[in-house]
Amino acid sequence: MALTNKILISILLSFSPMLGISSALAGQNSVLGDAWNSLSSNVSQTWNEPQHYDLYVPAITWHARFAYDKEKTDEYNERPWGIGFGQTRWDESGNWHGLYVMAFKDSFNKWEPIGGYGWEKIWRPLKDDNFHLGLGYTLGVTARDNWSYIPLPVVLPLASVGYGRATFQMTYIPGTYNNGNVYFAWLRFQF
Repeated sequence: MALTNKILISILLSFSPMLGISSALAGQNSVLGDAWNSLSSNVSQTWNEPQHYDLYVPAITWHARFAYDKEKTDEYNERPWGIGFGQTRWDESGNWHGLYVMAFKDSFNKWEPIGGYGWEKIWRPLKDDNFHLGLGYTLGVTARDNWSYIPLPVVLPLASVGYGRATFQMTYIPGTYNNGNVYFAWLRFQF
């Protein structure tokens, strides 16, 4: 098994305690074990059988004004300059699977890396098959300057709208007052 594949599996295994999955449970024939096996299989297949590679370009960070003091939002960076790279696999149902790494300027204008796996259920509501909508999730690991770059697991929702090889993908980071409650979006170009 390649070193990078081992690293990705290690990242996913770091979610085990948070999700309440023990290695014994993951091996049993249970709903949670089946979900874990499906996730592991999808990550492995996306790593080993990419159909496209992706360029990620962070586009916007927006702090929900209803959840922040104006003094804070006036100080925050909402232009997340950065770049990322990933690989995509489309499954037999037309759903998107992706592995990615990205680095961008966070709210404090400090570099924040993130990497992980994403999945979206894809709908093509128009006769034009190029237009697509997606809804799903991402599991990953990030690190922030204000937390001493300690690796932190993330589980976040994903949504997207795209046409052809260009997709506008987004997430929302929930939080409390003056913390979290951030809309983050990027462009994903498939090549």
